[in-house]
Amino acid sequence: MNDSKYYDLATKVSRSSIAIIDAITQRGAFKGEELSTVGQLRDQCVQLVQQTEEREQELEFDEDGEEE
Repeated sequence: MNDSKYYDLATKVSRSSIAIIDAITQRGAFKGEELSTVGQLRDQCVQLVQQTEEREQELEFDEDGEEE
């Protein structure tokens, strides 16, 4: 798997995880003591999306020699 495909998959998984966490939270499915762990997981997914999108842009720049 090349870097681009890896980063694309990581972004998709993270975005799906965020959507699932948000939906389940809105339905009140978590206990109070679970919320900090769930929140941490969601924050980590957001960070992964941001970092993979930044890395994909860097790869595009490296391959093209210029920004798109």
